[in-house]
Amino acid sequence: MDKDSLRRLQEQLLEPRVPCGNQYSPHRPHPKQAAFLGLNTREALFGGAAGGGKTDALLMAALQYACVPGYSALMLRETYPQLIQDEGIIPRSMEWLGGTNAVWSASQTRWTFPSGATLSFGHIERDEVRYKFAGGAWQFIAWDELVNWKNDTAYRFLFSRLRRPMPSEELKACPECGLTVADVPLRMRAGTNPGSRGAAWVYDRFIGPWRDYKMEGGEKPERVFVPSRISDNPSLDAESYTEALQELDPITRAQLLEGDWDVRADGGMFAADWFPFEKSFPKEGKLMRFWDLAATAAKDAYDHDWTVGALVCLHEGRWWIVDIKRVRESPLGVERLIELTAKTDAVEYGNVPIRMEQEPGSGGKIVIDQYARRVLAGEDFKGIRSTGKKVD
Repeated sequence: MDKDSLRRLQEQLLEPRVPCGNQYSPHRPHPKQAAFLGLNTREALFGGAAGGGKTDALLMAALQYACVPGYSALMLRETYPQLIQDEGIIPRSMEWLGGTNAVWSASQTRWTFPSGATLSFGHIERDEVRYKFAGGAWQFIAWDELVNWKNDTAYRFLFSRLRRPMPSEELKACPECGLTVADVPLRMRAGTNPGSRGAAWVYDRFIGPWRDYKMEGGEKPERVFVPSRISDNPSLDAESYTEALQELDPITRAQLLEGDWDVRADGGMFAADWFPFEKSFPKEGKLMRFWDLAATAAKDAYDHDWTVGALVCLHEGRWWIVDIKRVRESPLGVERLIELTAKTDAVEYGNVPIRMEQEPGSGGKIVIDQYARRVLAGEDFKGIRSTGKKVD
């Protein structure tokens, strides 16, 4: 073999093999979708706000290896009506694959491709239903609206069905990309919005660890969270959809419009009737004003970060919420509010200690130092570094 032939062979061996199943997607993935499709981790969650393109992202991911003989993908919803509803996974697959060389079986709710690869659809309404999948084997399993499942029982069980054969000369390869089913990565993927009954376990498995990594640094979690919003989906009429979401109650609107994982409906974490309203608080109690900063001026529906300052009283093991300051303002506006509140508290209640959440890293230290020297000079003021989970 001459040098040129050897060099070309080496280049082919070093060049990553890309599956050609992307031919079944009717449009190029948007940037967030592309990031999701390019992940090589075993687990990943895509979502946040409604309209972020999560169903398309899951379907694109399922079809990536449809060119590979023996490849098998499974997409799940909680109920069958959810699978077939307008904008659901099955109707979306009909739009994409109808008229292609893929063949649909209504009785098996499954697409079969010329390669012999399959894309199946299923539903798990109760934990015990998971056992009907016990005999299957898939290289890709996707869960649409993961928070619909109240716990992780079925989700964790399906990992036992995520498998592939060992490399073998007997395995057929795609004639275009050269991949066999042994080359296909094992992927568990999900898409969801915040809210619903399974939000807590989904948060603990994906959102919390990913937030801690982004805030604290350190080693990246093995489970990746790709957040998305309406603005990340240029295929959607964002203006009209945003207008429609304005009709929702504040909790649901924050979850679907803003992808807010922290806001909960009454009774989700705290119920209003747990807290009696009283005309006064014990004057002999200890007072403190605590601030949580968010220097974002209100501009549009996406600006949802609030600066909040709570004046609380502790007496004989009981807490009173005496006053709440809550504003969306620029950094200068927030500084003026905090300075004015400190003076007002001093006049009305005397010497009130002031504490503020200190964000991780050097930026948090700089903010606390600025407030200590410029905004609250002379006050009993300290920064408190948050630790542990937000819920705790």
